[in-house]
Amino acid sequence: MALGQYRLFLLLAVALVLLYGVSAAQPAVLVGGWRPIENVSDPLVQEIGKFAVTEHNKKATENLKFQSVASGETQVVAGTNYRLIIAAADGGASSKYEAVVWEKSWMHFRNLTSFKRV
Repeated sequence: MALGQYRLFLLLAVALVLLYGVSAAQPAVLVGGWRPIENVSDPLVQEIGKFAVTEHNKKATENLKFQSVASGETQVVAGTNYRLIIAAADGGASSKYEAVVWEKSWMHFRNLTSFKRV
């Protein structure tokens, strides 16, 4: 019986070491934290950037022209928050803006939470 208990203990110890090694190899991610968008050229990211500029124009009665998404981050909430740095032109001058868009894709819902010049 002692040999069986020893083997069980050894098996559990090896399993714990392996689990620790796998978890230590993963980058630490804060739950609910912001994660960089790897590919800002992704059509969905560009579409959300265009949406942000269009919604801002409606609310602010401006006529910004969307150019591109320069960078961005996502945050998982009840849906996804997108915090994007957007290049947009007002007449001939191009400026950068930070937009936050909340999306619930399964409900076909998007909301511009904030939009400001940076």
